[in-house]
Amino acid sequence: MGAMILFPAIDLKGGQCVRLVKGDMAQATVFNTDPADQARQFATAGAEWLHLVDLDGAFAGKAVNAAAVEGILAAVSIPVQLGGGIREMGHIESWLNKGVARVILGTVALKNPDLVKVACKRFPNQIVVGIDAKGGKVAVEGWAETSELSALDLALRFEDAGVAAIIYTDIDRDGLLKGVNVTATADLAAALSIPVIASGGVSSIADIDALLAAQSRATQKGGGITGVISGRAIYDGRLDLKDALQKLRASA
Repeated sequence: MGAMILFPAIDLKGGQCVRLVKGDMAQATVFNTDPADQARQFATAGAEWLHLVDLDGAFAGKAVNAAAVEGILAAVSIPVQLGGGIREMGHIESWLNKGVARVILGTVALKNPDLVKVACKRFPNQIVVGIDAKGGKVAVEGWAETSELSALDLALRFEDAGVAAIIYTDIDRDGLLKGVNVTATADLAAALSIPVIASGGVSSIADIDALLAAQSRATQKGGGITGVISGRAIYDGRLDLKDALQKLRASA
């Protein structure tokens, strides 16, 4: 198994790079007015992937920050995964054709699981399912609604579909720097053959250590924890990107 991948996050709102607290659009901090510049900084620091989210798109159900995403694709050569408002096969196809390496399906995974399965067949290893949980239950529509379905139940629907990865976000911790929910992430990974990417609440190198420690437990039973997404902690300087990347490579 390769090194756990650290995905620096670029969340797009109004064409700018922001971070939210608990997914609240009213609590947005702008970290860079030029997302392409931010992407270049991450690539220069050694990041091997980028995680992009069109926040406005997640609420609108269609691409809103397309120009910013295209600017990032033009600025860096490392692969990017993109989520937010991707609800139709046409959206998926369009972004993959434009050079996005992997597309993240969130709301549509709950509301139209068949689309996910068809997309996985058409685009092997390019479809990621984003599962955002609040109190263990799946949240959708840019986190504006909570369903009655558990994160594991939703993930199990895609066990044999060919999903490249599941991104598991604990909304209760997202943007708060309270520490990643290692237990819930490891439990999910242990129950699935699909690799899991941890997201939400990463606050320091201690979270990376905790995920690495949990990785072996999860991998023995399932697909394992293969990545971690971090936004605010990197922007705030609480997590040194170069140090974290070095640690993850050394642990492989």
